[in-house]
Amino acid sequence: MRISYNRLQKLMIDNQMKRPDLMRAAEILSSVATKLNKNEIVSLEGLMRICKVFHCDIGDVC
Repeated sequence: MRISYNRLQKLMIDNQMKRPDLMRAAEILSSVATKLNKNEIVSLEGLMRICKVFHCDIGDVC
């Protein structure tokens, strides 16, 4: 199964948020942000932090 974070990219664009802004708001490391950009596996904890920022579910991010 292939992972895609295109929905997250759309959320970021809609909220005028750049990568450093997301890292600060979700308190994630740059390594997690890099994995998101490369559509690699990210821990559930990292995804939940991102969901908390956008007030959404994991399905809205990946």
